[in-house]
Amino acid sequence: MKYHFITIEGNIGAGKTTLSHLLSRHYNARLVLEEFADNPFLPKFYENPQQYAFSLELFFMAERFKQLKDLIQQQDLFQSVTVTDYLFTKCLLFAKINLAEDEFRLYQRLFDIIHQQLLQPDLLIYLHTPINRLQENIKKRERVYEQNIQNSYLENIQDSYLNYIKQSNIKTLIVDCSNADFLGNEKHFQAVIDALENEYDEGQHYLTLPQ
Repeated sequence: MKYHFITIEGNIGAGKTTLSHLLSRHYNARLVLEEFADNPFLPKFYENPQQYAFSLELFFMAERFKQLKDLIQQQDLFQSVTVTDYLFTKCLLFAKINLAEDEFRLYQRLFDIIHQQLLQPDLLIYLHTPINRLQENIKKRERVYEQNIQNSYLENIQDSYLNYIKQSNIKTLIVDCSNADFLGNEKHFQAVIDALENEYDEGQHYLTLPQ
């Protein structure tokens, strides 16, 4: 496999962690998962976004940086591939949506200082999922604090990711996840594996999953 550092991204409920687990098992890869459940501000944020947004985003950025910084320092002789279920830049994308303008300016200054210390992935896999499908997935996983997420919030996140990808120089595979079932449909996961065997040029590439 040509890629040594693969990152899976997508909206809330897109299936990032599921696909990351499957890829890590398939390639015997080191798996780095976002530890979102450890963020004490997450339930509070959904109850009172204005009060807790800055604390939420600052905590997320610190934890993501620590995880990815450790990744650079560790050498694993038995696992040449690393799979993560988040891109560090998501800090900035979510902060832009959630923070007031003055808070965002401060946050961006901190982000710019530490972002340059991290490795960029060889390939970003973006799971593009319709909003109604995201809401179905969110309800299925039954995290209490997520159950009242509005469509408009998910649409803002979706737009932020797509705008970032258009402007980014990271090689990106955009997967149409309208009908995705990576656990239940073997053809869907195999389509991703087949796509990873290709040597893509820089820019964005698209994958439609089989029926």
